[in-house]
Amino acid sequence: MGAGPGSCFGWAVIETLTANADRTEHQSRPTTESLRAAREAGAFALGTPREYGGAGASATEVSRLLTDMGRACPSTSWIAGTCLTAKVLSAVVVDFDETARAEFFGDPDALFCGSGKPGGTGVREGDGVRVSGRWATVSGCEDAEWAGLAAMVDGDFSLVQIPTGSLRIEQTWSVAGMRGTGSHTVVAEDVLVPAGNVGAFQFPPGAIMQLFGLSVLAPMVGATFGALDVVHTMFASDRKPFMTAYNRMNESPGARHWLAEATMLARRAERTMLAVAAEADSGAELTAADNSRLHLDLAEAARDCRSAMERLLDLHGSSGFGTSNPLQRFWRDVAVGSRHAHLNGYLAMEGYGRVVSGVE
Repeated sequence: MGAGPGSCFGWAVIETLTANADRTEHQSRPTTESLRAAREAGAFALGTPREYGGAGASATEVSRLLTDMGRACPSTSWIAGTCLTAKVLSAVVVDFDETARAEFFGDPDALFCGSGKPGGTGVREGDGVRVSGRWATVSGCEDAEWAGLAAMVDGDFSLVQIPTGSLRIEQTWSVAGMRGTGSHTVVAEDVLVPAGNVGAFQFPPGAIMQLFGLSVLAPMVGATFGALDVVHTMFASDRKPFMTAYNRMNESPGARHWLAEATMLARRAERTMLAVAAEADSGAELTAADNSRLHLDLAEAARDCRSAMERLLDLHGSSGFGTSNPLQRFWRDVAVGSRHAHLNGYLAMEGYGRVVSGVE
């Protein structure tokens, strides 16, 4: 199995996230305790530039850290990943004012949220830009301090940094899984933003795009290992297969086979994730063909997570769907999170098909 719980963040952090995972889901945002633990562990500094006290974490380190967090609380891990993405997107915008940049990143542990979809417009007005718009599914927006939002400013594709206190949040997040991410809609209503907080949107190079995909996949890999932990606990108990002569689950060759299969799928997803991370960390320039191949690898790893979850649910039986059982939460989180656009399987296969067939 992958690295044990707490191997990167320490037992205290993992225990806090685990203890608060159910409450995080029910209140549709991480608990105060979970946010404090994640912040103190440096989870929100992963994307902060080094010159502002950031971690400068590699793709491999990010993948391992978010996997450990996801094993305890996928929603809190997800928010740490989207914070990284929002900060990296902000860091690559070269024409932000330096004073403004120092303000964004003044606290390296500040929580960022954001959206790369241009959901708003901006019009320049004196020394500022007046912004209005709506951005859906902005994870962590209720607890973030800054929102990096894509907008069309005088016809130019731009990134605008706005303090979340200047935005209105509409409670629109209502889904089967990843409920604790609080991915609501943020609304800007004629907000005047300093001109230094607006810059031309920069599309990152391939290695950074792979990092974004990894920040989505890693919480799903972690959630799969979290589900394995639940089933291992069940195997270690006096639970036995219903309507059989077996005294324990591990006496059944069929049950052992399915547990092995689920473990193999989880490990394969983790190996694939770390292989993509290693390639992103290599420093080599990634070609369009490389990016297409790696995109497909990430999508296939997400599918392995879903397949592993199905086996684990089969093993646990209907009791795994009890609302008090964390297995059903891990299952719902993986079912939703693994279908994020960065992990879209059919588009990844379509793109790879163009490459291998010579169309592009």
